[in-house]
Order: sequence, then C-alpha cells, then structure tokens
Amino acid sequence: MRKLILVLTLVLFHVMGYAGEARPLTADPELEKRVMTLSEELRCLVCQNQTLADSHADLAIDLKNQVREKLAQGMTNQQVIDYMVERYGDFVLYRPRLQARTWLLWFGPFLLMTGGLGFLGFKLRRRATAAVLPETEMQRAAELLDPNNKAAEPKEPI
Repeated sequence: MRKLILVLTLVLFHVMGYAGEARPLTADPELEKRVMTLSEELRCLVCQNQTLADSHADLAIDLKNQVREKLAQGMTNQQVIDYMVERYGDFVLYRPRLQARTWLLWFGPFLLMTGGLGFLGFKLRRRATAAVLPETEMQRAAELLDPNNKAAEPKEPI
C-alpha cells in the first residue's frame, strides 16, 4: 500500500513538473498591459462590485476580449472607454465620472454623515439642557437622599 501511494505521488509530481505558466492571449505584452489597465477601470456588469480584471464571469471575459480587439484595431484607451460607456452606459465605469447625474453618488455619503452628526449634536445638547433640574427639585431630591432625614422615610402603609 505504501509503495502504491509513493508511486502515485511520484507520478503526480512528475506530471506537475510539465505545468507551465499561462500564456497571454496576445503575443504583444504591451497590448496585454493596456488591456489589464482598462479592465481595472471597467465594471463587470454581472458581478457589479468587481472590475473586469477581477471577475471570471463569462460576460467579463467577453468584455475583456472586446477591449483587446478594440485596442488591437488601434483605438486609444479613452476611445475604448467612451465606446464602452456609449454601449453600456455610465454603470460600466468602476469609478463614475463627476457629473450632474452622479453628484448624489459622490457627495451623498458626506451629506448623510454631516446630517447624522448634526442630529446627534442637537440631541446631546438638548439632553444636557433637559437634565438640569430647578433648584426646588434639587433640594427635594437632596432631602429624599439624605439618610439622616427622618421626614423623608416612607410611612407604613395603612
């Protein structure tokens, strides 16, 4: 049994020795670098929270191939991005441009945080002023809490 395991292990390691590095899809390493740069700027339409470079979805692979084809045709990076935005909308951009339509997307979190902090400050200030008792109430509380005060002791039930 040990010999069988040893032989299988040796065969497995022998086969793994022939494994090689994945070949790039194009022979031009500069083109692949540009494809990867653009793939990091574009969103996977299926995953929605990943770039094309990070996604392994079929549509992401198709979009990467489309980017590769457009770059091979001689388009610039900006032309490819403009083509993708024209075809799929602003959603395809991983970092959307600052436009009138995306103003709330960019500044909404800051507005919410500012509003929340303002509301918290208002509530804390209101609580601090509401916690102050009038002088008569403070004296009455002191009398009730004084252990030497016999008048403050509860009377026996009738």
